[in-house]
Amino acid sequence: MKKTLQSKGLVIFLAAKTAIKEPKRSSALVRRETFASYCFLLPSLIFFLGFVIYPMVLCVVTSFFDSTMNRADVFVGLANYKELFTDPIFLGALKNTIIIVVVSVPITCIFSLWVSSAIVDLPEWATSLFRCVFYLPVVTGSVAVTVVWKWMYNNYYGIFNYLGKTLGIIDKNINWLGDERFALGCIILILLTTSVGQPIVLYVSALGNVDQSIVEAAEVDGANDFQCFWKIKWPAIMPTTLYILVITTINSFQCFALIQLLTSGGPNHSTDTIMYYIYYTAFKLYRYGYGNAMGVVLAVIIAILSAVQFKLGNQDN
Repeated sequence: MKKTLQSKGLVIFLAAKTAIKEPKRSSALVRRETFASYCFLLPSLIFFLGFVIYPMVLCVVTSFFDSTMNRADVFVGLANYKELFTDPIFLGALKNTIIIVVVSVPITCIFSLWVSSAIVDLPEWATSLFRCVFYLPVVTGSVAVTVVWKWMYNNYYGIFNYLGKTLGIIDKNINWLGDERFALGCIILILLTTSVGQPIVLYVSALGNVDQSIVEAAEVDGANDFQCFWKIKWPAIMPTTLYILVITTINSFQCFALIQLLTSGGPNHSTDTIMYYIYYTAFKLYRYGYGNAMGVVLAVIIAILSAVQFKLGNQDN
């Protein structure tokens, strides 16, 4: 009797399992759904291939040619790459770019994290207000922001010279953008103010998603604010930090609009960056092959740094 009941139970279980099993779709239906999916993706795929992949391939190919507007391209092999590392202007632009990255990326991340930690626990309306204030330069046009900063740096009636003389910090007006000692620092300051908006928004969101029950349990056990942050919140927001580091590094390497609108690489190439020098070489000197070689080198540098950041971030996790 017991064996009979067990057999019936097994039969009922198998029948129920068979009943709830998802019906197998036919191969023809799968093919139709796959074809429909690719049809929906086709416009974006065409755009991606035509305006992203093809220019990238063309850039790499052209970097091996002496390419100008006046004659047919001449194959020169690695000559453009060899010239890069003997070109003092390119080496100076590379140095300036590295300085911008080394200074702006850590300051942007640290300042954004500090501001986010300070405002995340405020009332909701106050947190939203601060996020709006810090994010406003990001959505404001770069030309408008640059015009305002150019007025502030003006060596005759700029606000920095006015405040400096009023407070007794400086004795006479300083040509901030025309002096090699200050020009690059002025560019970095503008870059910082326009770069912290997005990290602050991301950090506020990440800190708000940290499990508060774990934080409260740690506080009950005697952990202070720093220990709660370092042991609980910091590991939880590590993926966000990694994303911010990578994006901020790429944006710093691609600094161009500020240079073009404010200094055009001057004075005496003291504010040249790789991106601006690529533009100057390709569209002012019409040396497209040489400019593309610089673009390839810049892409390799960014790829290597991004890979290192991902590697270090995964080790921390």
